[in-house]
Amino acid sequence: MENQIKQKLNRELNGSQEKLPVKIIQFGGGNFMRGFTDYVIDKLNKEAGFNAGIVNVQPTQGGSVHKLEEQDNLYTLFTRGIRKGKIIDEKQVISAIQKSINPYTDYDDFLALAKEEELEFIFSNTTETGIAYDETENSYQGPHKNFPAKLTVLLYERFKYFNGTAEKGLRIIPCELIENNAFTLRDMIIKYAQLWNLDHNFVQWINQNNYFHNTLVDRIVPGYPKDDAQTYEDQLDYEDQMMVVSEIFLLWVIQDVGNLKERIPFDKINEQILVVHDIQPYRLRKVRILNGGHTLMLAPAVLSGKETVKESIDDVFIGKFLSETIFNEVNPTLGLNETELKDFAEEVFDRFRNPFIKHYLASIALYFVSKFKVRILPSLLGYVEINKKLPLNLVFSLAGLIRFYQGSFGEKSLPINDEGPIVAKFKEIWSNEDYGKVAKLALSEVTFWDTDLTQVDGLKDAVTKALWEIDHNCVETGYQNFIQFYS
Repeated sequence: MENQIKQKLNRELNGSQEKLPVKIIQFGGGNFMRGFTDYVIDKLNKEAGFNAGIVNVQPTQGGSVHKLEEQDNLYTLFTRGIRKGKIIDEKQVISAIQKSINPYTDYDDFLALAKEEELEFIFSNTTETGIAYDETENSYQGPHKNFPAKLTVLLYERFKYFNGTAEKGLRIIPCELIENNAFTLRDMIIKYAQLWNLDHNFVQWINQNNYFHNTLVDRIVPGYPKDDAQTYEDQLDYEDQMMVVSEIFLLWVIQDVGNLKERIPFDKINEQILVVHDIQPYRLRKVRILNGGHTLMLAPAVLSGKETVKESIDDVFIGKFLSETIFNEVNPTLGLNETELKDFAEEVFDRFRNPFIKHYLASIALYFVSKFKVRILPSLLGYVEINKKLPLNLVFSLAGLIRFYQGSFGEKSLPINDEGPIVAKFKEIWSNEDYGKVAKLALSEVTFWDTDLTQVDGLKDAVTKALWEIDHNCVETGYQNFIQFYS
């Protein structure tokens, strides 16, 4: 039986052959979307009669929607974790996605989505760099690489096909981790409309007949369990190359516009989905503590030889470094209730320790600079402003990032995965052997940080000292020497 060839997952095999009307188009069918938004919609379909089908649009040329198509857009989601002391270990087949489209090879199919009668929602998660304006996309003719450009075309095709009918406007619900993500996306759509000289009535239709919902999302979705895939495969009587592992925790905070609750029955499923008027307090807490926790410990952990989040937080040095940084340097800058912040941080640390999740540091390293800028830098600068001195742990974390982009540590190559210009600039910076010069060049690079960090009193010298210590000692000893030097 061990050598029995399993049949690839498909709708006939799974008994999920119902055709759902296309109500949702999502840009981004990666691990997070499949373990988060697709899971929520699937649950709404099965428990609340939402009856919504999703079309998944591949955001980049190197995507893998063809793998989903090969198994009828079905995949298995394993949700595992601890909730109120109870171990949760569940699996289910998610069937909400009806079709996946690669717009780079099937552009006409992509454009045809604009004509879907029951289309009502746009979801997206194209990473924190995805909602960006690219002025080189100066033609309406596609396919476009840029996500806001793709969405502009889709909306304009819908505007034309339905003659600007108010009722055919859509609700745009992006899940990218940037502040005011929906409003930022809307502004870029309007910029493309102006760049391409589209019908001026289109901009009016965008503003008046489409709803843009800012959001905050929170769920750790490591994705395909590559390290112990066999363990998961043994639980299935079919072959699934797109299975996803997720933690049990889920939080989705959505800014209410135009009575969203009447359009999606979120209240009919048992999930923490909050439709609120102000998401900022939730966002600040989550970005600085949860996402910030990942990012601030990343370089010290990787340079210490760790590979996963759990391995890192279980380590005496890294675990203490993370805890002290959050409680002593991050939380005091947030201006929120101290007890609530402490409770939230403890919950975050428990999630990091989830024994079922192998969350690789290499995956967190994707777009490390932009993540640090959004998640950590405001805490560092805020601490300086409040206390008139440097937050030494956050400074050490920043120095670790700069050292990370050198590319190797000892005999080990480091998992750099960032945009070409950033990698190239760091290579240029590290062509210098003087740590002071490296610190000055890295901190003054405005394209990294949107500001010149050498203007922060004492920061350049502190980063220089930390870089020297990291390279001349093990990371833990280097950290201790760095702290003692400034004590």
